[in-house]
Amino acid sequence: MTSEAEMAVEEGYISPPPTLPSTRCSIHLGVQAGSMRRGSDVLSTSRGTVRERGRNRSWLLSSIITVNVLILGIALVSGSVFNNVKINTINLQIFLIVLVILTTAWMLYYTIYTSRENHAVLYKDSHAGPVWLRGGLVLFGICSLIMDVFKIANYVGYLHCDSAVKIVFPVLQAVFILVQTYFLWLHAKDCVQLQRNITRCGLMLTLSTNLMLWMAAVTEESLHQTVVPPEDGNSTHSYDIRAPGGYSSCNCSHSACAVLEKAYYYLYPFNIEYSLFASAMAYVMWKNVGRLVDEHNHHSLHFRLKDVLVGPAVGLVMLGAGLGTFIIYEVDVEKGDPEKRDTVLMIHYVMNTVAVTLMTVSTVAGCAIYRLDQRDHVSGKNPTRSLDVGLLIGASIGQFTICYFTIVAVVATGAEGHLNALNLAVSLLTVIQLCLQNIFIIEGLHREPFHEDMHQASVFTNPYVLQAQAHRDIHNLPGTFMETKTSPALTVHSMHVAPSAPSGSPLPQRHRLTWKRRALKEICAFLLLCNILLWIMPAFGARPQFDNTIGAEFYEFTMWVAVVNIGLPFGIFYRMHSVASLFEVFLTS
Repeated sequence: MTSEAEMAVEEGYISPPPTLPSTRCSIHLGVQAGSMRRGSDVLSTSRGTVRERGRNRSWLLSSIITVNVLILGIALVSGSVFNNVKINTINLQIFLIVLVILTTAWMLYYTIYTSRENHAVLYKDSHAGPVWLRGGLVLFGICSLIMDVFKIANYVGYLHCDSAVKIVFPVLQAVFILVQTYFLWLHAKDCVQLQRNITRCGLMLTLSTNLMLWMAAVTEESLHQTVVPPEDGNSTHSYDIRAPGGYSSCNCSHSACAVLEKAYYYLYPFNIEYSLFASAMAYVMWKNVGRLVDEHNHHSLHFRLKDVLVGPAVGLVMLGAGLGTFIIYEVDVEKGDPEKRDTVLMIHYVMNTVAVTLMTVSTVAGCAIYRLDQRDHVSGKNPTRSLDVGLLIGASIGQFTICYFTIVAVVATGAEGHLNALNLAVSLLTVIQLCLQNIFIIEGLHREPFHEDMHQASVFTNPYVLQAQAHRDIHNLPGTFMETKTSPALTVHSMHVAPSAPSGSPLPQRHRLTWKRRALKEICAFLLLCNILLWIMPAFGARPQFDNTIGAEFYEFTMWVAVVNIGLPFGIFYRMHSVASLFEVFLTS
């Protein structure tokens, strides 16, 4: 009987009887298996703890490097501004040359190492470094290279009486831009798995170098644009508050110096944006070091202007009108005539009021459409999205600061005259527009991309039920079909069907945009072009904060210069970052 039962067990028909020896053996084996599982769990937990500690240590070390470099750089930049401190531009450029050389060497080492090691980069973050962001980096990099060429040609004229460091720095900066652009174009999506500590420290060094170059460029450009009123108040001549060590008492050896200097100052905004783009991409790479990325939810996005007309058309009209008023503003302010200055200031304020009002109305409409949108919110961590939101909110603080300081000054002085009333209106509307635009962009960045097939119905059926149904249908057929078998996997693929349609109807064509999608794209296109306009005007020299003297009179000139020159670079960056974010929202809508 026992042998028959054992044979039955082997054949798989019945379960074995619960005899005492087998029970003891199973208990013993179960205890061993449980202990082995507990041991493996403890081992994996300990490994995870060690890995977590190593990651925290490398994050801490790389953060310490960044903090020290930035604080030392801030001290040198601040010291090189004022005349009474014995630190000049040459000392600052020597510090920047050291950073540029170290960063360039590390980027070359990283590129060579990852190309030789097959397992150095196992994963790619497809959200990081999209092609339009890298394209913008290349565009700004080309403009920065042209700026460096103009600087070199300009400083060659002063080489006989000035330091050679002023030529060495733009040469090395041009090499740095070439290497970094190539590096970020190839490796912006990398999730490095080997040499994580060195990689994190190198990326933080890259971030620090770009922030220092940004800080130095912003300081130089701000000092160039700052108009210091003379003490007697009878002249409109501006004075330079830069530290000594330049070539004020040195004559240029060729006649093109003045033209070259004006030309490269107009290219400073592109160099400033290049440094910020590179800093953001380096930070995302730093966050992705050691990250295991699951990209099954990634969607490829394509740029199309199909059925989108009103937003781009109105935006281009605003951009053209704004550029026209900006040129008039720059030309008339340069003449120094007080009456013309007041007239062009009024035109400038009216243009900004119209632009900001239309942007506010468009943003309100976009937020209302989001309330009707059925798309899900994205889930999971994404360093790129988190950085975009953080930069958007952080950079808007600079514009908020200038607006609120202006509001307090105008209200406290009674808002007398049309200029002050328009200045107050622009500041109030800008505050409202910034708040609403931040909400609109952040909401758009956290929505799942819209796809044309998301409204197409698909039927997924249990393969085993389909198999049984197929067998029943086959048995009802005569001839050789009786021997046919249906695979469940084949059935699944064959039964993945599109929406039901009448027989003989043509295949579904690409449908037109829904009204919600079209409205969102129109709004994004209009806001994008308006933000480009609001970036161009301050980036290329519009300073109504100094041309309208109410801020300098109310807060005293020294404090007002600090408020404007600290807040305005962040406000300029906010507009360009809004352009990038709105383009992404346009793609996902």
